[in-house]
Amino acid sequence: MKKYIIKRILISIPLIIGITFIAFCLINLIPSDPAEVALRVNDITPTDADIHRMRELLGLNRPFLLRYFDWLWKSLHFDFGISYVNTNRKVADEIARTLPVTLKLAGISLVMILSISIPIGVLCAVKKNSFFDRITRIIVFFGTAVPDYWLSLILLSIFALKLNIFPISGADSLLGYILPSFALSMSYISTYIRLIRTNMIETLEEDHIYYAKVRGLSKKSIIFKHALKNSIHSSLNALGMSIVKLVAGTFIIENIFVLPGIGRLCVQAIFGRDYPVIQAYILLMGILFVGCNLLVDIVNCYIDPRLAETED
Repeated sequence: MKKYIIKRILISIPLIIGITFIAFCLINLIPSDPAEVALRVNDITPTDADIHRMRELLGLNRPFLLRYFDWLWKSLHFDFGISYVNTNRKVADEIARTLPVTLKLAGISLVMILSISIPIGVLCAVKKNSFFDRITRIIVFFGTAVPDYWLSLILLSIFALKLNIFPISGADSLLGYILPSFALSMSYISTYIRLIRTNMIETLEEDHIYYAKVRGLSKKSIIFKHALKNSIHSSLNALGMSIVKLVAGTFIIENIFVLPGIGRLCVQAIFGRDYPVIQAYILLMGILFVGCNLLVDIVNCYIDPRLAETED
């Protein structure tokens, strides 16, 4: 098992290096001169002398690889440069200000996904083709099809404007996260209910479940200790992707509910052509993607040690 984990970690290292290189190349791939962009976003009419000074300030007059390794070294120390729009602010400070809001939103959404999808998915599998199962499948169908932004507007209209139960916007209290978290997690809840139900039904029909019944094990033990444990692998793999998508996909929800998160910061950076912020955002999301998949691989290995044996 240790060899399997070490192998996965070693595979992740070149992936992270590749992500840093792609993120750095972003500024070099834009059609206009970054120095000119940095001047224009601050309402300064660029002259040749101003552009030359800005290029020296940003270090754009140095060789490409030298700039890349310098940026990589600074990034390892959480120094992502200066924002083009707010030249008196560091990109790292902007991320530190907005990231907790996004992590809180994604964390509450993840708790909703796990606490709703697992018990309902298991119950639908146990009560296959019952009235509850049929109604749940209809709700799951609509939950998967409804876009996040449309559901957000419906929730705001009903629970914030008409019933006045939840605040319209803001991140000052926990109530301000309930509606955006539910809107963000609805499609994932529907997907995992369907996935867990399908896997549980297949597992409940396998021979080892029949032998567990013959041995006289309790129904609760059969469902949770044997059936659920052996049908959760594909859900865990999908969860590794979903955590990243939860964090990276918050920009729509954050803009609708006016939450000062990193997704909203990225949208503002795109419209303001604040390339250092976009660069840091891509880097963080890439590292989060690799890290979450590595974590899921390790958890899967502990749940099913046979995975490590097949790798060997």
